[in-house]
Amino acid sequence: MNQSGSRPQEYLRSAVLTASPEQLQLMLYDGAIRFALQGLDALKAADREAAFNALDRAQQIVIELTNGLNRSANPELADQMVALHNFIFRRLVKANVDADLGALEEALRILRHQRETWQLVIERVSALRGGGGAEPAPVAGTTRSSPSRLVAGAVSGPAARDIPTAAQEHESAPGLGLHLEA
Repeated sequence: MNQSGSRPQEYLRSAVLTASPEQLQLMLYDGAIRFALQGLDALKAADREAAFNALDRAQQIVIELTNGLNRSANPELADQMVALHNFIFRRLVKANVDADLGALEEALRILRHQRETWQLVIERVSALRGGGGAEPAPVAGTTRSSPSRLVAGAVSGPAARDIPTAAQEHESAPGLGLHLEA
């Protein structure tokens, strides 16, 4: 057996096992974006099978993002995130079924925005923790045993304005006013 092929898997396993809940959330967004981009490239190349496979993987990650929501920590935010994830999922499905580049680009724009939001969450949490050597407290609603549990998002200002306009196409996707709880 070729051991060099297992090294990336070992690295990924190690990264997942040692990542904070916030970093795991970021990894999920990275994966969804990576597979959506692969799907976009495949659609542009008229390779429907490769597009289907890549977009299916992106869809599965969006489902995991939704399933990982911790509704008890902030029900209103969780409902907003479910609506947003449903919207993204539907755009990915439309892109997959209809080879709709516009739907895929819209899903990608929102996924990138969410990834940027989580990057800001990580930076904000790190700043709030003071970068000390103590074990960091998890973001409200995230746990080491349930790494994809989402509670807090953190963006206001110019970056936040993109989501409501994209989500208005779906009646249950309200605008987002997300705040990081310290």
